[in-house]
Amino acid sequence: MTDNVQQNRSLLLVHGRDFKPAATTYLELSLAAMRKGLERDFPDCVECFDRLSIDLAWYGDLNAEVLRRRNMHYDEELDIGDRRNALRALGEIIPRKKFGIRQYDKLPGKSALPEFFMDMGAPLLGAVGFRMPVIGKIAKDFAAYLDDPEFAEKARKRLRDRLCRLMDRGDNIMLVTHGTGSVIAYDVLWELSNDTETYADYGAFKVDQWLTLGSPLGDRAVQKRLLGAKERGQNRFPSNVISWHNLAAEDDYTCHDVTLADDFKKMLVQRQVSGVHDYRIFNLAVRYGKSNPHSSIGYYIHPRLAKILSAWLA
Repeated sequence: MTDNVQQNRSLLLVHGRDFKPAATTYLELSLAAMRKGLERDFPDCVECFDRLSIDLAWYGDLNAEVLRRRNMHYDEELDIGDRRNALRALGEIIPRKKFGIRQYDKLPGKSALPEFFMDMGAPLLGAVGFRMPVIGKIAKDFAAYLDDPEFAEKARKRLRDRLCRLMDRGDNIMLVTHGTGSVIAYDVLWELSNDTETYADYGAFKVDQWLTLGSPLGDRAVQKRLLGAKERGQNRFPSNVISWHNLAAEDDYTCHDVTLADDFKKMLVQRQVSGVHDYRIFNLAVRYGKSNPHSSIGYYIHPRLAKILSAWLA
């Protein structure tokens, strides 16, 4: 049995869009990447990490249903193999100082064009009302979350049930969300701290640390679709997070707006969060032979995440 302090410390992950391996495999690879980052930079924290209560809010089957209806194919065995290859290569980068621009510029197939398009095109597309159709073209499952209430509620329930279970236990929670998962998490956090059906039971609970990785929450079109977006004052935002850390990788078009502190500064003014911290990083993951700056493996193993995680464990 673990000691009481560690027993009450829980890590909850939420994956992003697109096809995903089975929940057990995705969680195994994600934790292996996080553990490798700790082994590299903060080896004294590995034992604490191994004793954590860890869970995953997995909605990969919902994504797959949407994508397969649009005749998209998924080779799970190949995907898992490629993820393992990416993790192996990243694990061989030992000095944390190598996770910088020099190493990033050497990656095969590196391109800033997707992020450039999002940076330049987003304001114009938003102004003429075409932003959501473009999102739908690029990420059909993400568009389904924003536009299909039934899909959105199913996805939120996967996270809400797990998060409420940890809150019921009184756990100290770190919530780590990648890509679309950060939007789902935002909505669930808003529900628990604002919705009349859940506020009585969970309004007083706090998530100790929230990490958003490659998050689209800085996108204006996405912000307009968030729960609470039409509310005013304190009812507009979640009020159940103590510290919010946002990691945005260079050339990751999903988080083309790399800073969230400016978008959610009213949460600070209204004392609904202790801090919103933005970090610009370089994601060194290579998937299928070319740079993939949105890769979850690349985010999980990054020195910045390891530093935040080690501080929380300590």
